[in-house]
Amino acid sequence: MNYKGFIIIAAAIALLIAYASAYTVDETEQVIVTQFGKIVGEPVIESGLHFKVPFVQTANYFPNNLLEWDGDPGQIPTLEKTYIWVDTFARWKIVDPVKFFQTVNNVFSGMGRLDDIIDPATRNMITSHKLIETVRTSNRVIDNMKSIYEDTSDEDNVKVPAIETGRTEIVAMILKQAKPKLAKFGIELVDVQIKRINYVEEVRQSVYGRMVAERKQMAEKYRSEGVGEAQKILGSKERDLKRITSEAYEEAQKIKGKGDAEATKIFAEAYSRDSDFYTFTKTLEIYNTSLGENSSLVLSTDSDFLKYLKGYSK
Repeated sequence: MNYKGFIIIAAAIALLIAYASAYTVDETEQVIVTQFGKIVGEPVIESGLHFKVPFVQTANYFPNNLLEWDGDPGQIPTLEKTYIWVDTFARWKIVDPVKFFQTVNNVFSGMGRLDDIIDPATRNMITSHKLIETVRTSNRVIDNMKSIYEDTSDEDNVKVPAIETGRTEIVAMILKQAKPKLAKFGIELVDVQIKRINYVEEVRQSVYGRMVAERKQMAEKYRSEGVGEAQKILGSKERDLKRITSEAYEEAQKIKGKGDAEATKIFAEAYSRDSDFYTFTKTLEIYNTSLGENSSLVLSTDSDFLKYLKGYSK
């Protein structure tokens, strides 16, 4: 009984020692083994099962993949003293776990180092450049910016602020300034980007007011252009209408003149065939139009006007 108990105790102790001495490393982890707070051996980067001296040595785990850093939004003045909210984020990784362990010890403290270094670098770059530099990357002219920066005295002159640096270059300068400072902590700063830029509340209201005024100005400009175009179309319509009317009147007069000429020609031909009969019929037409019921004429009996009535008088 004593012998079996001894074997059980020895097996339990062996299992405890094996458990205390073995540790595993995941693909996303790296381990620093310390003994009484001092680093022992090289960092363990290979994933799998590993061993250490039980109860004496400790495995300290650190991430081996990309880590996220999200900065706190803050007010930063631009070069023209316009206060804006700037929100940044970054990606980083631990490339030297020994140095990282010796300087910052853990990921939480590493985040604090990132705050202390990236935020001032961002502030330095923002305060050194104009607002338009932090927003735009190139000098490409945007259609709606033409109306905002258009010089009304010259419609063809569009004044858009020139971009000398641009947002991409500013972000690159932030990365360049912060990266060497984090290297001494065993941290590699992979990327820094500006997540969001916005005006502070006081400036935002005035900016919105200016935007509304600019849009109203644009709308009024379009309305005036529309009115001018409408007047141009109406004028063109009136001009075309008068041209069509005059051309139609000219054509009608030509047709009428041709008809009158043809009628005159027919009358002339008819008159030339029998001049006496023509004279007789024309005289009768004159009698019909000039002699009425109440008409009175005093003429000589030798008058040619009455020559066709002489033979019928009683």
